[in-house]
Amino acid sequence: MEHLLCNFIKMKNKSVFFLIAILLLGLAGPAFAQHDMKKKKATKSNNDDAATGNDEDDEMTDMADAEVEAIIKRLRMVHMTSGLSLNLPVSRDGSGTAWQPDATPVYGYMLHTKKWMFMFNGNIFARYEKQDITNAGHRGGDKWDAPDMLMAMAQRKVGQRGVLHFNAMFSTDALIDGGSGYPLLFQTGESWQGQPLVDRQHPHDLFSELSASYAYALSKKSDLSLYAAYPGEPALGPVTFMHRASGEYMPDAPIGHHWEDATHITFGVATLGFRYGRFKIEGSSFTGREPDEDRYNFDPPLFDSWSGRLSYNPTKNWSLQVSHGFIKSPEALNPGENVNRNTASASYIYPMYTGKYIAATALWGQNNIAGQSASNAALLEATLKLNKLAIYTRYEWVQKTSEELVYDPYALLNPQEYNVSVITLGAGYDIFTVAHIIVSGGVQGSVNMPDAELTGLYGKMPLSGEVYLHFHPALMN
Repeated sequence: MEHLLCNFIKMKNKSVFFLIAILLLGLAGPAFAQHDMKKKKATKSNNDDAATGNDEDDEMTDMADAEVEAIIKRLRMVHMTSGLSLNLPVSRDGSGTAWQPDATPVYGYMLHTKKWMFMFNGNIFARYEKQDITNAGHRGGDKWDAPDMLMAMAQRKVGQRGVLHFNAMFSTDALIDGGSGYPLLFQTGESWQGQPLVDRQHPHDLFSELSASYAYALSKKSDLSLYAAYPGEPALGPVTFMHRASGEYMPDAPIGHHWEDATHITFGVATLGFRYGRFKIEGSSFTGREPDEDRYNFDPPLFDSWSGRLSYNPTKNWSLQVSHGFIKSPEALNPGENVNRNTASASYIYPMYTGKYIAATALWGQNNIAGQSASNAALLEATLKLNKLAIYTRYEWVQKTSEELVYDPYALLNPQEYNVSVITLGAGYDIFTVAHIIVSGGVQGSVNMPDAELTGLYGKMPLSGEVYLHFHPALMN
């Protein structure tokens, strides 16, 4: 941790990082303040309540609390519970077995039979993007593509205390983007045609999740759960980027993806979890190797890696997690390298009215490889949703080596570590809705900041941009 803090202090753009950190802390303040407000209000008489009825802070707190309760009440009315607990709302479910805040809005289609409940969700970004718009360096690129993720879920109650849950998730990334994925400055991880993917985001597999889980309620406060997937997501890291309320309107993957949540598609996962009250502890056995270059097949399950995660939701607005994992030989091009990964994150959501909210996530990831210094990644992202308008931003800082960026073959003999960072700002606006599908138009821009020693390749501050149509389901009522 001291190593990470030292690097933050040395960053040339450290002021930007701390400004965004202060912004996120400012967003978080009202949530912690709610408890004190409620206690003070409980000690007042009815006359005092009437006298302070015009207090704007109290009114905002009351509206936020009422909106959270309304969300949960609507979900209960249609018999929607978490797939991992009969005593938690479905809004708690993120990706895999990860938790998100209970106040998270739920989007999608829902169908019911006598015993089963089905839900369908997804995201498609049909877009044109260009990395390094001004050609400041030599690593840019452009593409017409459509990153997507399509999901289906089935769930039923088993007896009085059990719940059986199935998840399926699919992506046509490889069909649309090809095996090399899409251009994204500073992105690294996985390979195509035997070469590492550099400044490109790899496509996701056609079968991104096929999972089954069973949870048994020991009491209203405690549950025991078992999750098995081929493929699926082990208990390592936060809710994956495309499923977070703070990041679901952003078309691009984070450049720290392989430090934070890259295990979300793993061919062979088994997770045992135990919840007590606001806490959940989980342990996973899974396959360490990342998906191979054939995005349409099923890779062999090896169960040669493990992870553990502790999750804590202190209020309906917050979700926190810390996790550690040993990942055996994740990269096919470096089969002798094992990774010990640490992550910690905090996600927050503040609902204002139906369909309006502020969501934010702070995330840290660290990879440790034998014989190398630890490398770190930090992410801060936030989304403001106002009826038809969504405004979002993301800041990232990642330590990447000359080996990962592959900019000089001679540097492979003596790898060096460089700081790279990206600031992204974008907005989407809902144009129309048809058959419960919202079509939004959006624009996004990024400022990429390479280490000074990388400017010969990237330029001093290359800019990236994209325009897109976003297809996604409407809010579930």
